Amino acid sequence: MNMVRELNRRRVLGGIAAGGGLALAGCLDGNGAAEDADAMVGTLSPTTGDLGDLGGPIEDAAVLPGTQLEDEGSDFVIDIRSEDTETDPEAGITAAQSLVDAGYPSITGAAASNVTIAIAEDIFIPDEVVAISPASTSPAITDMNGDFLLRTAPSDALQGDVMASIAYEEEGLETMSTFFLNDDYGQGLSDAAVENFEELGGEVFEEVAFEPEQPSYDSELETALGDDPDLLIVVGFPDSGEQIFRDYYDNFDGDHTIMVPDGLQENSLPGNVDNPMENVMGTAPGADGPESDAFVELFEDEYGTAPGVFNAQAYDATAVHILAQLSADDATGAALSEQVRAVSDPGGEVVGPSNLADAVEMAADGEELEYQGASGLVQFDDNGDVTAATYDVFEFDMDGYTVTQTIEFEAE
Repeated sequence: MNMVRELNRRRVLGGIAAGGGLALAGCLDGNGAAEDADAMVGTLSPTTGDLGDLGGPIEDAAVLPGTQLEDEGSDFVIDIRSEDTETDPEAGITAAQSLVDAGYPSITGAAASNVTIAIAEDIFIPDEVVAISPASTSPAITDMNGDFLLRTAPSDALQGDVMASIAYEEEGLETMSTFFLNDDYGQGLSDAAVENFEELGGEVFEEVAFEPEQPSYDSELETALGDDPDLLIVVGFPDSGEQIFRDYYDNFDGDHTIMVPDGLQENSLPGNVDNPMENVMGTAPGADGPESDAFVELFEDEYGTAPGVFNAQAYDATAVHILAQLSADDATGAALSEQVRAVSDPGGEVVGPSNLADAVEMAADGEELEYQGASGLVQFDDNGDVTAATYDVFEFDMDGYTVTQTIEFEAE
């Protein structure tokens, strides 16, 4: 379906109201959407399920542009409604459909790759709803329709290269096994790491998939570690990860080098496992954009804590949506798809988190913009992927994780 509605300019911003989620606007219609909103953005985050520990802060960052504009006295009604995907494809489809039915033409989300892919196939692409995922990193997304599914998170095709290079070239590890969540995210990142590790000259022993939130992972770990690899890559989410690492430290010698990605970049993980996890290192998309400092200050002022993984990407996705809607002549999928690129491509007036209130005024007045974000420059290629990314390398101790290195990557 093509949802067409003219965006009304410069209306008085109302207070916070609830309507099936969080709405930053004045009056709500019967579907929970704000009447006469200047921009309407839905968010899909996994606040429950296997990714629930990471989903809450991602949602917080996704709604922050609307809160910021309200706090700064902007004369625009920004309607943001949030739904929980439960880290489950079917629940995600239901949540997305509720946003579409309520008239939201742009969506920030989802987070888990398998959830995003399922929603894209059922809703985003056939209904021409423009979605920007802040956290879905599966390489399979690159091959989907980049007009209606974009992402501020980089593809794991890059992260697999980063992990393999660190393991083989920096750490001198020559053999590896992978232990990965049996979904698009886990399989995609495992495949990318294996391919790059072998190209560098490494040998891969085992590639073992696991199901989420199981009571024990002993037998799967025995298979993955049976040939005593120099490195074990574990790809999963915190709920499953806690059980995996409890089983590992209880039943194995604990001296393997283990590498994890962003899905397990959680400060509470060592405490929940009751082990400092000093043999574990990780990689994750970083947030080293031109406006990173401004975003961190905004997030900390609003929520009283530092932002985490994919939080900057979530903020940028929603900010781009808002600017695109205010710049577009109408809210059809085709018009918004064009504008999400136009407001962030090089050549316009540089805007970002630090001057978002000015940016929405300029967008409504038809000025050309170049949004430079917290996570990066936020420039999309034809596939909807960002053209450059940074990766953080981190290590664990009982207090959580510490970033030790940052690596920059650009698309060739």
